[in-house]
Amino acid sequence: MEEVQVKEAVRKAYAEVAEQNSKGQDCGNVKSCCGAPKQTDIEYNKELGYSEEEVKEVIDGANMGLGCGNPTALAALKPGEIVVDLGSGGGFDCFLAAKRVGPTGHVIGIDMTPEMISKARINAKKGKYDNTEFRLGEIEHLPVADNSVDVIISNCVVNLSTDKPQVLRECGRILKKGGRVAISDIVATSELPESIKKDLELYSGCMAGATPIDQFREGLQAAGFVDIKIDVKEATRNFIKKWSYDSGAEQYVASANIEAIKG
Repeated sequence: MEEVQVKEAVRKAYAEVAEQNSKGQDCGNVKSCCGAPKQTDIEYNKELGYSEEEVKEVIDGANMGLGCGNPTALAALKPGEIVVDLGSGGGFDCFLAAKRVGPTGHVIGIDMTPEMISKARINAKKGKYDNTEFRLGEIEHLPVADNSVDVIISNCVVNLSTDKPQVLRECGRILKKGGRVAISDIVATSELPESIKKDLELYSGCMAGATPIDQFREGLQAAGFVDIKIDVKEATRNFIKKWSYDSGAEQYVASANIEAIKG
């Protein structure tokens, strides 16, 4: 698949999610990372790793259930930290992070979809999340200064990139020395069949673009990261099966918690 074709398919899929959700309508497979229910599904969010309290503490319209884990919990955020969220969507993880870093901290959401940026900005205003901002940009070319960030979070987005090593290099560029990444993402636990790799719908659905675990680790090492931990969550294959349109992708991919520190 051509890089431009893939990127445009991903952008189109998530623009539609934002637009339909803003209209109060279901979009696509509502129990997946590229579809959204018209109302927040608390039980599905628990399956992803959020508590009921976390789901309820953020304003309606921010949480569309587009992730595969809970990176804000993984990050163990502290008051005053500067956080960047790669692929921030409607702002849900940013708003959870904003509460944890407090008024002396700051959270920057990055998304390549104008419709998502608009939605997140509206949500931030409604929820009075004054320590957040949302910037339009691609995660391969982050609109963030060098050595300026304490923590990078991301939820089921790196797999959508067509140049994952470049994403990891960008993470290394913007983090301060000793800064950390806390990522929930889909990884390949075995070789993906060509039929899955070439399926645009499964790419937008966070499965066809999954990186093999060893390649993810090597990409982090090459970008200057140390203390790398990749913890595959086998139980997540159960909800990935609901995403996969009977493709059997859950046999080859799973969600993982990925942590590393900039050396």
